[in-house]
Order: sequence, then C-alpha cells, then structure tokens
Amino acid sequence: MKKIHLFALVFLGQIFSTTGSKNVTVPGDIMIGGLFPIHESVEMTPGEDGRETWTCDRFSNARLVQSLIMVHAVEEVNKRHELGNLTLGLLILDSCAEVNTALNQTLYFMKRNLDGPDRSSPPVLAVVGEYYSEISISVTRQLNLEYIPQISYGSTAGILSDKTRFPSFMRTVPEDDHQARVIMEIVEKNQWTWVGVVITDSDAGRYARDRLQHYAKDKDICFAFVSVLPEVLSDSELKDSINATIEDITKNEKVEVIVSFAKTDHMMYLFDNLLKDPRGREKVWVASDNWSESPNVLGNWTLSDVGIIFGTTLKSGKTNNFEQYLSNLDVNPDHNKNNPFLYDFLKNQQQGQKASSSHVELGAIEALKKMIYPHAVFSVELAVRAIAQAVADLCVNRDCKTKRLKPLELREALKRATFHMDGRNYAFNERGDLNSGYEVILWRNQSTSVDVRYIVATYDIENKIIFMNSIKKVHNKDSFSSQRNVTSRCSDTCKVGYVKKSSDHQPVCCYECNPCPKDYFSNTTDSTQCHKCNTDTHYSAEGSHNCTLKKPVFLKWNDEYHIVLLTVTALGALLTLIVGIIFLARWNTPVVRASVGPICILLLLSLLSTFVSVILFGGEPNRRQCQARQVLFGLSFTLCVSCIMVKSFKIILAFEFDPDTKRILKKLYQPYIIIAVCLSGQVIICAVWLALKPPTPKWKQTSNKKMRLHFCDETFFPAFGAMLGYIGVLAFICLGVAFKGRNLPHSYNDARFITFSMLIYFISWIIFGPVYVNVEGKYHPAVEMVVILLSAYGILFCQFLTKCYIILFKQEANTESAFRQEIRNYSLGDIPNSSSGNLVSSSFSSEGIQNPAVDVELPMSNPLSSDPLNSSMGSGLSSVSSSPVSNSQFSKLQNDHSSNKRQLRKYLSLQTQYHSDSQ
Repeated sequence: MKKIHLFALVFLGQIFSTTGSKNVTVPGDIMIGGLFPIHESVEMTPGEDGRETWTCDRFSNARLVQSLIMVHAVEEVNKRHELGNLTLGLLILDSCAEVNTALNQTLYFMKRNLDGPDRSSPPVLAVVGEYYSEISISVTRQLNLEYIPQISYGSTAGILSDKTRFPSFMRTVPEDDHQARVIMEIVEKNQWTWVGVVITDSDAGRYARDRLQHYAKDKDICFAFVSVLPEVLSDSELKDSINATIEDITKNEKVEVIVSFAKTDHMMYLFDNLLKDPRGREKVWVASDNWSESPNVLGNWTLSDVGIIFGTTLKSGKTNNFEQYLSNLDVNPDHNKNNPFLYDFLKNQQQGQKASSSHVELGAIEALKKMIYPHAVFSVELAVRAIAQAVADLCVNRDCKTKRLKPLELREALKRATFHMDGRNYAFNERGDLNSGYEVILWRNQSTSVDVRYIVATYDIENKIIFMNSIKKVHNKDSFSSQRNVTSRCSDTCKVGYVKKSSDHQPVCCYECNPCPKDYFSNTTDSTQCHKCNTDTHYSAEGSHNCTLKKPVFLKWNDEYHIVLLTVTALGALLTLIVGIIFLARWNTPVVRASVGPICILLLLSLLSTFVSVILFGGEPNRRQCQARQVLFGLSFTLCVSCIMVKSFKIILAFEFDPDTKRILKKLYQPYIIIAVCLSGQVIICAVWLALKPPTPKWKQTSNKKMRLHFCDETFFPAFGAMLGYIGVLAFICLGVAFKGRNLPHSYNDARFITFSMLIYFISWIIFGPVYVNVEGKYHPAVEMVVILLSAYGILFCQFLTKCYIILFKQEANTESAFRQEIRNYSLGDIPNSSSGNLVSSSFSSEGIQNPAVDVELPMSNPLSSDPLNSSMGSGLSSVSSSPVSNSQFSKLQNDHSSNKRQLRKYLSLQTQYHSDSQ
C-alpha cells in the first residue's frame, strides 16, 4: 500500500516537473538529504500537453553558502572518523523557495527508499532543511510517509512543534513564539506603542501575527495595521498587496515602526516601491530572521533611505573553520561539476570578471565569505552533528554496513540523542525544538556595504531575559536600548500630572490626556491612574505631578494681632511688677497693711503668672506648650480669685458685730488654709485632665485647601469646662461675699472694687463661650488670650490702681491718724456730714478718688491679737480686747446709733484713753 502511494507521488512529480533539476551527491554508508532554497523563486510555464514546467530563478549566494556548510560539516565528521568505519553521504536538492518545487524534489529522497532492504544504494535516513516554515510544513508531511526525520535549520513556525501533526519534524532553531516575544521586548524597551505589521499569507505568517498580538496585548502595544502579502511571488495579487501595504504605511503618519515577518524577496519589492514616496522613508524596521541578514533587500536604495533596521537572528556559531574551508576551495568551475550549484556560481564569477585568474579566484572566495551567516553555520552544523550522534548511538553495538538503518530508527534515536558542539551539549526537547536563543542585530552603513552582523543584544529563551550590549551611537540617534528620537505612538505621551483616558471603540494605545483633578497627582508619563494625595497633610492643584505639603497655620509670633496681644500682656506684667515694687516700698503704710500685705503680694504673683500664661497661647503648638498653657492659667487664676475671696471674707468678718457669729467666723477664717484648699481643688482637676486626656497638638483642615491649622486640642472638654467652672464657682462666692458688703460706707470700698473685678470676669467669660465655639482658624487661641487679659486687667485695676494712687499722690490719707479718724466717723454715724477737721470727710477725697485707706483690716495690728478687727491705730495701740469696753457693747451701740451715740463715743474714747495709758 505504501509503494502505491509512493508511485502516485512520483507520477505527480512528473506532471509538475522542474527544469534544470540539479543535485549535489556525495556517496557514503549513511545518506542524509539536504533541501536548500538555492534559488529564491520559480517561473511557471504551461506546456502544450497541459503539464506545467517550473523554472528556478534568482540564484541566492547566501543559500549556496548554507549548502556548503552542510558539505563541510559532513566532511568534518568523515575526516575525524566519528562513525568508525561508517561514512556520511549527501544528497542536496534545491527547493527554489517554492512549495510545489520542494515537494517535487523531496520525491528524489523517497525514490531511494523504494527498492527495499536489498537495494544497492543506501536510503536517505534524514533530511536537513528546509529553511522556510511554509515549505517545511508540506515537506515534513510527505517525508513522514516514510518516517524520514527532517531537521530544519531555519523553519521557526510554532505549528511545527505539534508532534501529533508533524511527528517527524525537528529543528535546531527555536520556534517563532520566542521570536515574537523578543521583538515585542525590543518595541517595549523603546516605548513604541503604535506599530505596523507585515506578514505573508501562510501558516507561519499567521502564527507570527497571532503571537505578536498575544505579547503586544500584555505590553499595551497596538497594531495600526497588519498587511498580508501573498506567499508566492508569482501570485497575480502580489502587486496589489504591495500597493495596499505601501498605502497602510504612508497614510498612518504616526506609525514610525514596522515589524516584518515577510520573506527577503517580498521586502525587496516592498522597499523598491515604498521608498519612492518620501512618506515611506526613514522608518524603523524590526526584521524577523527571514530577512534580518539579507542586505540585498535594499536593492538600489541605501540604508539611510530606509531608516533604521533591527533584526532578530538565531544563535551564532563559530565561523573560523568554515571560512578556512572556503579559502581552500578550488574555484575552478570545471573541478566542481559534482556540485552544479557551486559550478554555476563560479562560472558566473568567471564570466563577470575579465581580470587575472588570481583576482577571479579571490573575488569568488570573498563573495562567498560575505554571505556567511553565523547563525546558519551554527544551525546547519548542529543538525549534522545530531544525525551523526544518533547514528553513532544506533551503531555502537551493530554492524550498520550489513544491517542498514531505517529512517524510523534514526528518528527515534534523534529524540534521545545528546550531541556536542562548541563546548556545549544539546538535545531536542519533547516538541522536537532546540531553544538555542536569539541575537538582536542593528544594520550599519560601511564604506561600500551594509554590516548586518552588529549584535546589540542577546535573548535567553529559558530565562526570558534580553541582555543589552554596550550603548553606541547610530545615525546620530541613541542605539537600541534608548531610541528616544523615534516616536511611534497613536497618541502623544501624557506628561506627568495627566492620566490616559482611552477613547470609546479605540485601541488602548489611542487615548486622551486628561489632567489629574485636585488632590490627585501622577508622577509618571502615560500614567493610567491618578494617585490620591493624603489630604490631611498635602494638597495638589489640577494637573499636578506631586503633592505639596500644606502650609501650617497658627498664631505666629510676627502676626500683627499677636504682637498687639503680647504688648498688652507685657504691659500688664510690667504694671504688676511696678505695683509689687510700690507695695514693698510702702510696706508699713496703712494702705498696704489694710490690703492684707502678704495676701496682696500673693495676689500680685498670681496675676503675674496669669500674664505669663497668655504668652503660651501663641506660636506653633507643641505637646508641652499645649499642656502647660491651660494648667498655668487655671492654677494662677485660681490662686488669684482665692486671694480675693479671702479679702472678701475679711470684709464681712470685720463688720460682723454679733458675738456668736463673729466667734464662728473667726474660727473658720484661716486665710492661707483657705487659699491652699481652693488651689488644691484646681490641682486635682488639672492632674486628672493631664492623666486621662491631656491637651495635644493636632492638625485641622481649613477652608483654604493649601493650608492646615495647627492647634492645641483640649481633647477632654469636660475637664476644660471643669477647670473654668471651678474658677467661676470661686469667683461667684467671692462676688456674693463682696456684694454683701455693698452697704458699707464708702470708706470701706474694697468690697465694691472686688465686685467690679468679678463682674468684669463673669462678663468676659460669658462672652468667651459662644465666641470660642464659633471662631475658627489661627485666631482661635487669641479669643482666650483676650478674655484672660480682660480678667487680669480688671483685677489689677480694681484692686490696686486706686491704692497706688493714694500711696503715691495722697500720702496725707495714708496715715494712722487719718485711718483712726475714718473709723471714728463711721462709728459715730457722721460719715456723710463730717466736719472740716476730719482728714477723710467723705467717700471721695477732694479730687474725687475713693479713699481705700480705710480697709477692713486695721493697720499695724498687734501680733498678739487674734482679732484683726480690734487692732488699734498706732504702733502702741493695744487690741480692742484689752479695752474696758467689750465687743458686745460696741455691737449694741452700733445697732442703735441714735440712742447710744454717747456710749459709742465713750467706747471710742476708752480706746483712745487705753491707747494713751498704754503709751
């Protein structure tokens, strides 16, 4: 049955015959075939009998050299006797780069296997070739009928890795999936996102397109167009397809980069027509291994006309041995008739040159050497090495001369073989592939030719990594790793601060650039999203590339309003110090002693501390400042109000004439203990506040997004309220006590001044509440500063201003006699209409200033007396308790002025008499 199929194939080969069919035959014990596209195209001529005659044309020097690589590799195996007493033989045919011709030629390999095991000539056990994938796809199907393994040195189509469909196909090159990956790596590294693609209408071309699209999608690379050229150059639609491709390239002006998986001749025709239009020049071309090392595609054009050409090539091999082989080659055509292809080449060289024979010889050798592709040397030699190793493995325990090998045996041995070349071991994987790697080349102009062997990068298939070589300048542009001057994008690059927004029904590479909104930013070009700023600390304007730190806002030292408050604070502190100095200088005068001297000094110190606390409310907040300012104010003002409250109690105590009540009040009246107890209450409140939730500096957003408020957050408002409320309670008690003494004669007017100061305090802090809650911003702490200053100034003026006036300007009122006379006048009820002889005749002096000299505490009280009310007027005055008249008598007389005036005078005279006696 198999022979019937083979005879049918032979018959078809006779119908589609190829004229001028030639082959290279080298006899040997083990025959291997070679299929090379030594001619790049065919011309079909229909015969009178209906048969078609195919004539090969377009002789390729490069493919001739590749066939010579195989000849050299076989000779090397035989020369080194790698197979013992066995030799390798050759049968090389020309596929003419056309499928039908290749299939017709393949029949020559299969005919040798028709005679059976007793045939005289050895069968073809394996075939090296073909180069083009679309030819290999057909050839391997045909060879598989006889299980003949095929090892390609250039067919990279991924479909050939399918062992179910192509069980006899192997290759010494990686498949196109890897090539598509490395090409997309090149495109991505140069930030080219809008590219064109040119392929051929074949399985290999369509597979390459699919793999390119697969990797392009992952890298956000888009294809502006995909142009498909007919596989066969003789196709009648080739010209139309070329024109359509040219139109795609010239009309897509933003496309500066084109990836091509076309064949060499396709690219020659394309360039020849495309470069006539200036719009098609100076592009960037990324070539597949089909034409990446074929400078003849330029035709009559120069590389400068085309632009820049990158190419992917297969792994290179060492060419020294092969170059030496070519150097030793006999260039006499008549001596190479066993190789008709070489004969034709040498004959053409000889006819084309009329120089001496030595020049002809040198010219032929150089022409061949120029066509050496390092990757072809590696791939072809590796294929021969694989076959030689598989034969050696099979014949190690077998006499292969008498018992010939079969193609199926060799195919299975190839799958298991491990072969060696250039210091490395190689083996086919389960898909029949050999992943040797890729090299990226850059075409360069030389003096008389184009260098297509300048390697700029290598690609490691196993690790999927591209390794760049050193950067060099080409065409006044950066090299492969940084083609900054070449832009191939559907849309312009979105600069920092902008974000890409794809248009509807458009590729992802075509987009608009929209600015990032406020409080968002993008710091990379072509950003796909805007990143949000931390709006607590930063802000950004529309279209920003970064976030800007918000300007901190607080009551700064150089703020005009703050300067005014600090000036008023400093003035208050200065006045407090001046009052203290005046009081210390006049310590023994009646006005100072009547003001309860030690308590008064303590009051001044608390006022000074209150003024100091105001300073802590300004400047940039910090933790210690936030905690200290409220605590210092709370304690100092509590001390201040406590001292005033003690003075208020003394007023009531001084004019309480009921003996029982007076006795109780005297026992309760312990000034320093009262002050300490009042102050300790505030200490407890502040301590609890600091222990639980102390004030801390915090940040707050403002209406101006460029700023943020830095403020002290009281955090625990119940504690803050308790602190202020505690002071308010003390002030209210003080006010109540002072208000009780409102009917005292004007001479005893300290109660009224206390009342005024407390009213100022209450009014200020009542207003403070709603204002403090509603005011925001940096002037928020200034509200409390103002209220504290009002309260402190109210106490300073009401408690000390009139006293200082008497001390400094009314010294006649600041005497013991004046004080004694004032007491006598009030006691006798003559205060309103006192005689002109009285030193203090009314509640106001002649200048209208109220006289505070007559205070509730009699000056210069006897230190032995326990009752400050009963102190005498002079330094020698004894306590009233030593007087012949008792306190109860004095109280009774006071309660009935009209009837007991004489007794009151007698009481006063007794005091005077007692005073005289004591002297």
